[in-house]
Amino acid sequence: MKRPDHFGILAPFYELFIKPRHPDFLSGLLDLPAEGALLDAGGGTGRVAQYMAGQAQPVVVADLSFRMLKKTKGKNGLRAVCAPTESTPFADGAFQRIIMVDALHHVLHQRETIRELWRLLAPGGRLVIEEPDIRAPGVKLVAAGEKLLLMRSHFLSPAKIAELLHFADARVEIRNDGANAFICARKARD
Repeated sequence: MKRPDHFGILAPFYELFIKPRHPDFLSGLLDLPAEGALLDAGGGTGRVAQYMAGQAQPVVVADLSFRMLKKTKGKNGLRAVCAPTESTPFADGAFQRIIMVDALHHVLHQRETIRELWRLLAPGGRLVIEEPDIRAPGVKLVAAGEKLLLMRSHFLSPAKIAELLHFADARVEIRNDGANAFICARKARD
């Protein structure tokens, strides 16, 4: 059975209802501005990446939903690429900074996505994954609702996400604001 294209359906209204909560905080975690490119993996409409434009060059939004990516048009400084997070068309170490905001739980192959993001991150680069914290009661309700809507969501605890970043050259920390977790990783320089 083919699953509905939830994000294609939501694309025209997405930013009306889903506002970026922490763009300045994310910029701080990423240590922006920075030299080099920034990737917003699973970045949809560019709702978060638009706040990073000008703080890195270029700012690329990669997403599987073409309809979501169409909404990046007109947002200055953003480049849109239609690609799954598990397998992107970018070279090893192409990005100095990578964010993935509220998207990892929507990815079908989470372990492969984390490996791909790590491959794309340049030595000395930073990766920040912001995810709803499944341990929070409200997030548990959201997770149940997404299951009822036949979304392929699979929420992981912050500790489980950090475990997926268990690479020899990774320094990982978790920050939490209650309903959201920020899993921050820095890739060691060669």
